[in-house]
Amino acid sequence: MINLPDIQTLSLVVTAFGAGGLLGFLYFMGLWQTVQKLTQAKSPARVVAVSFALRTAMVLGGFYVLMGAGHWERLVAALTGFILMRKILTARKGPWQAVQQS
Repeated sequence: MINLPDIQTLSLVVTAFGAGGLLGFLYFMGLWQTVQKLTQAKSPARVVAVSFALRTAMVLGGFYVLMGAGHWERLVAALTGFILMRKILTARKGPWQAVQQS
């Protein structure tokens, strides 16, 4: 017989999925803002490096907190939400949007 997860575990996995989506939104919108500011930056390399470091630290810290004490299910749910948000934002702000705004 298949053991189904209890409601608490299921709610934590759903919450991790939503939080992963939020982390993805923050990460990729931060990347979008960084790319938009590169033309005005005095030191574009520094802007990219600092943005990357901050965005990566935020996401890795978020995944660490979401995973808790070795709950890999939550990490998988969070990564799924993160990747889904990437797909959504790529569809909304893809290269054709950047060309239209220029």
